[in-house]
Amino acid sequence: MDESNIPIDINIGKLQDWLVSRRHVNKEWQKNIIAVREKINNAIQDMPVHDDIATLLSGSYINYFHCLKIIEILKQTEADTKNIFGRYGSQRMKDWLDVVKSYEKENLYLAEAAQMLVRNINYEIPSLKKQIAKEEQIQLDCEKKHLEYLKNEASSKSEFLTLCKQLGIEGNKIKKELVERLQELPELYDKIGKSLKPILPAIELYSAFTKYVLGDEAPQVLPLLKFMVEHGNTTVYEWTYGEAPLSVELDPIHIEVDDDKAAGDQIDFGDDAIDFGAIDTSAIDFGEGDTGGEIDWGNIDAAPTDVDLSADVANISLEESGIVVEEAGLQGGVAKGREALTLLDNPTTSNQLVEQLLELESFLKMRVYETSTVEQTFSLLQQLPAESEAALGGMLGAVQRAAADLTAPHILHLHNVKHSPRYVDVLSGQLEQKLSVCSKMCRLAEREAERRRGAESRAADLRPLLARIIQRTKELQAQIEADISKKYKGRPVNVIGGVKFL
Repeated sequence: MDESNIPIDINIGKLQDWLVSRRHVNKEWQKNIIAVREKINNAIQDMPVHDDIATLLSGSYINYFHCLKIIEILKQTEADTKNIFGRYGSQRMKDWLDVVKSYEKENLYLAEAAQMLVRNINYEIPSLKKQIAKEEQIQLDCEKKHLEYLKNEASSKSEFLTLCKQLGIEGNKIKKELVERLQELPELYDKIGKSLKPILPAIELYSAFTKYVLGDEAPQVLPLLKFMVEHGNTTVYEWTYGEAPLSVELDPIHIEVDDDKAAGDQIDFGDDAIDFGAIDTSAIDFGEGDTGGEIDWGNIDAAPTDVDLSADVANISLEESGIVVEEAGLQGGVAKGREALTLLDNPTTSNQLVEQLLELESFLKMRVYETSTVEQTFSLLQQLPAESEAALGGMLGAVQRAAADLTAPHILHLHNVKHSPRYVDVLSGQLEQKLSVCSKMCRLAEREAERRRGAESRAADLRPLLARIIQRTKELQAQIEADISKKYKGRPVNVIGGVKFL
């Protein structure tokens, strides 16, 4: 077998040791390479303007093979300095020829090229790939967080809009809009009071049921609800005393719309006390005589001593005596405080109405169940007026609709706003907190989007650099294999585990 065809396989991890063991390079070659690098740095300072040179000098560590290419380019740019003996007078050419000569001494270039190849394959290229993978992972994480923040922002905004819709406000000036909405409460209460008429048959059925079970001793059931159905949303005064008031004096509603309004309305007297000046009491004329003198009562005469007290007071009329007596009966009096509120507006009576509606609803559900079961023929309630299942279902639906109207979210919110000033702060605080969450989520989403763009930009910058290093590493490996092959009479050389396996 021809020896020249036998390949030489060198593991990339043992390349430098292989060169030293075959005595191609000196074991202490790194001490001599320092002087060569200094010559390269000095030679780079004076270079002609050429595109190929600029390409060689950019983005890569200059080695021996780069120096050979630079000399080939200088043969063109410095051709006018060549003499008849074939030597160049250009200092640039002399500097680079000296660099190549220093490289070839003891095969320093081969040791350095092998070191560069090993460093690129084991460290530089994996490091760049790791950085790119990290930036791509950052992009995925940022995109995930960006979508999550946008979802949270949409959720908070939806909750804000839903609550605003329940309250019937736009949400621009929360407290002011809530206070303005309070003016609609009387109309809403009156509408609810008039809508309770259809539940009267259910109340009568419940009353008949109670009388049948308890007999004559049965108490009046649902008195407040029945009064409400018959008379509408009257005042608590009329419910309590059985007559309409002569006049109604509602307490004013105190809700601070602006937090700093009260502080701005106060008068600032400063830190100094008010100086009223020195009061000279000696200048006041109290009259002559001692301080125990007689008091001048003006034109008021003393009581006559000849009054006949035996006069008949029975014949004196109320008009002549000046005594005013308020009218009694249906004309009523003055409703103040809680008694001036309507039944639906007063928290106590409003809660009682809700409880009585729930009580009536429970009774109707029981009657619907008894009517629909097979055992209804054995019920003791068969002696009551017959009520069909459809009629009972209609009554139950009317009661449930009334309860739903009375406990509607916007009604409850406005009711609490009117009767609890702190509730206004709590409610506005909840709305403002949701707006704050929306703003915060928007900022965080924008921040993650900016981080993703930054990671994408960095990865885009690293990918061309990685491709360029891989390409030059391939070239460097091929150059090393070719150079070693020359030393073994052209035998094929393979660096195992090189850039082809990356």
